[in-house]
Formats: sequence, structure tokens, C-alpha cells
Amino acid sequence: MQPAGETALDSSKRFDDLFHAHYQRVVGVLCRLMGDRAQAEEIAADAFCKLARQPAAEDHEGRTSWLYRVAINAGLDAVRSNARRKRREEAVAGSPQSTDDALDRLLAEERRERVQRVLAALKPRDAQLLLLRSDGMAYRDLSLALGIRLNSVGSILARAEQQFERKYRARYGDRI
Repeated sequence: MQPAGETALDSSKRFDDLFHAHYQRVVGVLCRLMGDRAQAEEIAADAFCKLARQPAAEDHEGRTSWLYRVAINAGLDAVRSNARRKRREEAVAGSPQSTDDALDRLLAEERRERVQRVLAALKPRDAQLLLLRSDGMAYRDLSLALGIRLNSVGSILARAEQQFERKYRARYGDRI
């Protein structure tokens, strides 16, 4: 049996290792989801704070999976909240004036919001899988991060992509 001080150091080291291994990727995924790096960093920091408060566990893969689920779910919640706030603000302010640059920014923002709305309407695991895969995660990493059997990742990912496309087309037609 280890003395209490050594256990705390081991736990702290494991947390530090997880933080250094995953912080940038968590922020990257959230940034692409939300389009706001500062908010992505804030949500990532909150997820890591929650992870630090979890009881120490030997299961590194389980903690990693938990971290990604918590972070992405918080990101999806923030997207929904931001969309509601933006609708309220636009209703009060009226429509923005447009120039060519402003129109391009508006169209890009509209495309991103469409993707965010469809992702928010998917099952959380499907949204998480699509976001992490779009970040370039390999199947093995996806399996570890989401707690999915490695030999199931491909078929689950294909179904998630089909569901995303189906929901996108149902909501927006073929407009991109």
C-alpha cells in the first residue's frame, strides 16, 4: 500500500499526462464546433477541471473517453445556447447591413450554424464521433476516446455520417 502523499502525486501526474496529451485536441474540436477559440478554451478548461475532481482511477482510457464526452456535450450545449441568444439579439437589432465582405462572412457563418444545428440534433455519440473524426482522429483513437469497440468504429461512423446528411438535407435541402 502506498502512502497517501505518493497516491496524490501519482494521481496528479496522471492528470498532467492527460492534460498535456489531450488539451490541444479538445480545444481544436470545440473550436471547430463553435467557431470561437476563447469559448472553446473555456469549455475545455471546465471539462479538465471536472476531470480533476473525479476520483483517481487507473483506467486512463476511461478517463479520456469521459473527458471527450463531457467536453463535446458542453460544446453542443453552448452552440444551442449561442443560437438562442443570437436569434434574440437579431430580433431586437434587425438585420445587419451587407457589403460583399459582410455577405461572404454572413454566408460562411450561416453554413457553420447549419452544421452546428444538425450536429446538435444528432445523438451525442454520433456528434462526438463526427467531430473527433473531422479533427483527424484515427479509428483506434476514436475507439479509446468514446469507449467504442475498435471493430465497430467504421460502421458507427458511416451511420453517423448518413444520419448527418439525412438531417441536413431534410432541413436545408441541397443548399450548401
